Formats: sequence, C-alpha cells, structure tokens
Amino acid sequence: MWYKYFFVFGEGVKSGYLNYATKKGYVFKTYEGKLIQEGFGRGKTGGLTSYEFEFSVQDEATFKKLEQNSGKQFDLHYKEYKGALPWRGNSVYVVDQVVNMK
Repeated sequence: MWYKYFFVFGEGVKSGYLNYATKKGYVFKTYEGKLIQEGFGRGKTGGLTSYEFEFSVQDEATFKKLEQNSGKQFDLHYKEYKGALPWRGNSVYVVDQVVNMK
C-alpha cells in the first residue's frame, strides 16, 4: 500500500503549452491541469500530433501561477506515483514546481 500511494516512482520535467488549470472535486477540491506537448508521432493524419500531459498540482501557490498564465509555455517538475489519492488529485502525476515559464 505504501509503495502504490506514497513511493515516488519517478520524477522529471515536462515542457509544453498550458491548456488549462482548474480546481475541482466533490469532497476534496484538488488542482488539476493539462499540458499540450507538440511533436512528431504516428497520428491519424500522419503529420504533427500533440501529446497531452494531465497532472495534479501539489500546492495553491503553484496552481495560482499556472492559472494566471494559461496558454503560455511551461517547464513543469513532476513526481509520478503508482496510484492517485483523492486529496492529492485525480492523476498519478503531481506537479510540485514551475521550473520555467515563457
């Protein structure tokens, strides 16, 4: 149980354009967001495809920075867990800081 919900399986930095940042939830209000990453892939059209990185945000200060700058390019540091907890967010990826913003 500890390994699934509390052990940090991986961490790193993802870059892309912030699509949205929102606060939502029924009982636990968590901060959620989506980053759009561009790149070449095997999409249906065979051309340029985008990858979506959905994440939860650890604290309110980081969320406010994202919320006020939607649409800009970000480098976000994240931690990856094997399972999501309701009070931590809807995703196994939890952003803990903004590394860079353009």
